[in-house]
Amino acid sequence: MLAVVQFPGSNDDRDLQFAMKTALRVEAQLVWHKQPRLPAGTTGVALPGGFSYGDYLRCGAMAQYSPIMSDVKRFAEAGGPVLGICNGFQVLCETGLLPGALVRNHHLHFVCEFVHVRVEHQVSPFTSRAEEGQVLRLPIKHGEGAYAAEADQLKSLEENDQILLRYCEPGGRPTQAANPNGSLQGIAGIRNRRGNVFGMMPHPEHSVEQGIGGLDGTVLLGSLGDALAGGRS
Repeated sequence: MLAVVQFPGSNDDRDLQFAMKTALRVEAQLVWHKQPRLPAGTTGVALPGGFSYGDYLRCGAMAQYSPIMSDVKRFAEAGGPVLGICNGFQVLCETGLLPGALVRNHHLHFVCEFVHVRVEHQVSPFTSRAEEGQVLRLPIKHGEGAYAAEADQLKSLEENDQILLRYCEPGGRPTQAANPNGSLQGIAGIRNRRGNVFGMMPHPEHSVEQGIGGLDGTVLLGSLGDALAGGRS
């Protein structure tokens, strides 16, 4: 069962639950942030997009102190799969479960558009349904989505195959023009070194229906669903 954490200000929580339950037939349960523990039977955790706590201080800065996050950290440290989308990615960086930070877009404007991202590595539990080099078309909507990290962190991310998604042209070539927010090295999504925590800025939950956003989101969310069904991370 995928536990979808709801913070005050989350606004993609039900979208994510719908995507998992309706489009992918994966059990997903909404979990309020004040609960001290994840529900029994939790096999995966997702932190959805939105504006947790109104994005006061910094995006995700206050959500890391919610009661549920202590158990989310324990779950992640035990090897359980954890996915953070947009604001969820920001929360994961604030908690230290992922390195680096998400900062203001380089043009200082909120962006809401479809982008293309290239899958850099085919790995479970997050990109197993994809092929290495596959290009996905997914929506973004953020004002602070530029990934930033120290030079040694970036080097480590590259060397350990932790960069899973990179902004690119429709044909797959990463370019400055294809980078919507100024993320270093065009990074759109990374995982931790162990491989069980993944944060990404694009919203796969908004691309699970052919008539609304396409189906490319099912490649990523379906990969997680496969892992949960198989009981592996």
